[in-house]
Amino acid sequence: MLLEVLDEALLHSVREALQEDIGSGDITAALLPADSSASATVITREHAVLCGMAWFNAVFAELDTDIEVKWLAHDGDSIEPGQTVCTLAGPARPILTGERTALNFLQTLSGTASRARRYADAVAGLPVKVLDTRKTLPGLRQAQKYAVRTGGCYNHRIGLYDGILIKENHIAAAGSVEAAIRQARAANPGMPVEIEVENEPELVAALDASADRLLLDNFTIPELLRAVDLVAGRASVEASGGVTLDTIRDIAATGVDFVSAGELTKDIQATDYSMKFSIN
Repeated sequence: MLLEVLDEALLHSVREALQEDIGSGDITAALLPADSSASATVITREHAVLCGMAWFNAVFAELDTDIEVKWLAHDGDSIEPGQTVCTLAGPARPILTGERTALNFLQTLSGTASRARRYADAVAGLPVKVLDTRKTLPGLRQAQKYAVRTGGCYNHRIGLYDGILIKENHIAAAGSVEAAIRQARAANPGMPVEIEVENEPELVAALDASADRLLLDNFTIPELLRAVDLVAGRASVEASGGVTLDTIRDIAATGVDFVSAGELTKDIQATDYSMKFSIN
């Protein structure tokens, strides 16, 4: 992912989030004197992987450039209950205004990174990459993809524009596995073609049509072993469907190159953070 693409998505997300929260103005923060200053600390209440510093920083930079954020941990660090992850100092009103939005980003991205770390740990020692999917929270695609990498897993395609993945409806529309692959190659010369297959005949047809990657959808462990043997290195192999923390190591141990898991980004549990605020 290009850094400038992530930066652009980050600022867009932060500005949208602030707008939906502040609207016409923070009428509660206005109760404080305009010239009051404050300090604050952010602590975590549980074990997690920290992620989202840039989004947190951007929230307060958008509100007031005089707010100073100092980080005591960094993205990718394992953090413990009660640990202070950062401190803030500056004008009181914008610190209060930005609190919820900043913590929303931090809790969501830390939750994503923490789940990714558990998946990465589950396949430790195996020559496989755990991939995310497009099952992300609306508007947070780039952010969650970053969090997945922070947690130690890998990104699949970012969206519909940067990778070919032929699925069953595409095959049905094209008329056959072979026709779908042929059309994809003609329309996108030089781009790798991945195709989802649901059974052995489709797998063989995709191999014969020289697909670059086969996505084996909901194959059982014996079927995965058989598929890896059939492919014999002629294409890379990705397993998908029914992937959980309980099943991923057995799936990965079949010899597939990749395992994709929608659970990395769609079923996350937000990390519990708290901000303690005081007027100076």
